[in-house]
Amino acid sequence: MSRIIFLIRILWTSPNTLLGLLIGSVGLCFGGRARLRGRAIEFYDGGTRWFLHRLPHGQFTLALTLGHTILGQTDASLDISRDHETVHIRQYERWGPFFLPAYFLSSLYMWFVGRRFYRDNPFEREAYDADGGEHDS
Repeated sequence: MSRIIFLIRILWTSPNTLLGLLIGSVGLCFGGRARLRGRAIEFYDGGTRWFLHRLPHGQFTLALTLGHTILGQTDASLDISRDHETVHIRQYERWGPFFLPAYFLSSLYMWFVGRRFYRDNPFEREAYDADGGEHDS
């Protein structure tokens, strides 16, 4: 990938990435850890784990992607969910700042038509198809 295209993708996803960086940085202040893996900055443990546990069904959430940041429960949960979350990074690169609204509207539509709001969301289905559907994230 050329540097210009990479830079455009970084800028296009930056509103969501900045949100992830903010949450991850606060997590670092409370015992969290961070690392760079591929195209993502991963945050885990400490305050990041605490944050994920506070989300609906958060105790079952291995990881959550925001732009080019991935918030994970633990080092192991990031390893398990990396393929799935990498699909979400590519989705953010396509949708940019419109990803979160599109994701939530898709979930709302699935719920409205009587489907599973999370597992039947097209964004999640794409990610589960890519990782073989082996885990929830």
